[in-house]
Amino acid sequence: TITATATQAQYADLAEKYEADADYEPGTVLVIGGNAEVTVTEEAGSYKVVGVVSTDPAYLMNSQVNGVAVALRGRVPCKVVGNVNKGDVLVTSDIPGYAMVGAMAHSLSPLQIVGRALESKTDAQPGIIEIIV
Repeated sequence: TITATATQAQYADLAEKYEADADYEPGTVLVIGGNAEVTVTEEAGSYKVVGVVSTDPAYLMNSQVNGVAVALRGRVPCKVVGNVNKGDVLVTSDIPGYAMVGAMAHSLSPLQIVGRALESKTDAQPGIIEIIV
């Protein structure tokens, strides 16, 4: 048994495992719902957003649970659709598992926000960008 205090981490997010109704790839935006605890949504601006499927979390809570690691805080790749500018606020889109730029960001509820873009994407096609959750 080793007891220590970590002063740094190799990776960039805090995640927790949740039971999912399917296997989801990293970057997928998840909400509360479905047949298990989390799923994807087809609702733009959903108030049920949980986070983004993590690639390799620095800290993983409930690691013994079967499920998917959902980034709750930190830097992660995220599936997005539409043009995105660095700093844009992201919400769920009507494309399952994808985020989009939230219209009128100043009037969004915190319950709707997936994260903020750390980089820009200049085409409307679905893609992956780095965000902060």
